[in-house]
Amino acid sequence: MTPEQQAAFLHAQATCAMIEAMGMQAENQQRTNLGQSIAYGEEAFGVLIEKYGIHHNAAITTLTPA
Repeated sequence: MTPEQQAAFLHAQATCAMIEAMGMQAENQQRTNLGQSIAYGEEAFGVLIEKYGIHHNAAITTLTPA
C-alpha cells in the first residue's frame, strides 16, 4: 500500500468505529429514555478501539512502510 492508501485505510477504520459508537450511544440514550439500564458501558466503547485497530500501536504499524 502507498502511504496515502495506508492513511485512508486508518481513516476508514476510525470512521467505522465512530459510526458503531454512535449507534451504541443512541441505544444507550433510548434505554435511558425508557427508564432501562444502558446496554453499553465504558468498556464496550473501549473495545471498539481494539476491534478496528485504531489504538496507537496499531496505527503506527499501519502507517509504517513494509
